[in-house]
Amino acid sequence: MKKFIALFLILIAAFTLTAGGAEETAADDGTVLIGVSKLLSHAALDAVEVGMQDYLATTDIPVRYDFQNANGDISTAASIAQQFDSENCDVVLGIGTASAQALANVFTDIPVLFAAVTDPVDAGLVATNDGTPGTNVCGVSDMNPVQEQIALLHEITGATRIGNVYSSGEQNGVVLMEQAQEACDNLGLELVTAAVSNSSEVRMALQSIIDRVDAVYIATDNNVISAIATIDDVCNQAGVPLMSADPSGIDGLDCMIAWGFNYYSIGTATGKLIEDIVVNGADPGAAGTVFLTDPADFELWFNLDTAEKLGYTIPQKYLDTAAVIIENGVKTER
Repeated sequence: MKKFIALFLILIAAFTLTAGGAEETAADDGTVLIGVSKLLSHAALDAVEVGMQDYLATTDIPVRYDFQNANGDISTAASIAQQFDSENCDVVLGIGTASAQALANVFTDIPVLFAAVTDPVDAGLVATNDGTPGTNVCGVSDMNPVQEQIALLHEITGATRIGNVYSSGEQNGVVLMEQAQEACDNLGLELVTAAVSNSSEVRMALQSIIDRVDAVYIATDNNVISAIATIDDVCNQAGVPLMSADPSGIDGLDCMIAWGFNYYSIGTATGKLIEDIVVNGADPGAAGTVFLTDPADFELWFNLDTAEKLGYTIPQKYLDTAAVIIENGVKTER
């Protein structure tokens, strides 16, 4: 019996040493662990995630990922941040404002990146978009030309009362609603708003204002844009033209106009930031906020079938610059 116990203890000691050695090897193999926290899943945020991965796959950086989805819940985003902390991530990325804020609240000693955040300064992620050397937060904004978008919607439809649904509990949503209000004030238009706390409330919120508006403008508000199919359905039934600031989620819908970022490009830009930090040792804080300004990063879509059904004509000058035109049920990419 004593011999059995001695042998058992030897085996345990050997296993412990082996396991310890394996952990040490895994920790020292040069692999970069990136924790990715996404506020929720929809076409735009998913495209950011893919663009970032695809770009890093072209580099020599050995990467492991931990992908987490908060499903639109801020408390879950906070829990994900704590999970990444326990995992000793090397870099963390928050896709969407609330996820990025949760990470920035937890991490001060590793790079925290944000992506698809409209106003990082207002969100408290950075002190200035120009960067603050010595800090650890940087990222890529999806600030859209809100006034130009609404001006285009007004020019094509003649709408004077613009409907807008926004998330009252998400900083990104509030900022975008305020920008839409300022744009309408500048253009002499009326903005009719309806607030929601989550995507399940979008249908009822839009139905509450649809009879009082001439057109609907939906910004890149994550909780709202994730329900774009519902918005499209309500607008279609009411015969009200819809414009989305996010082209990535309207494929197969009746949305008449979409103008905004190709979110895959935002993911690519995010991957470049990560590469610069990991490979070149760049100071995250000094990078500040990256704004995409290349026209190739934006897409303008027109659904001519919807326009005809609603009695609108898209001026040729805009069709000439469109990236996508849908006509007779056929999608043509240009």
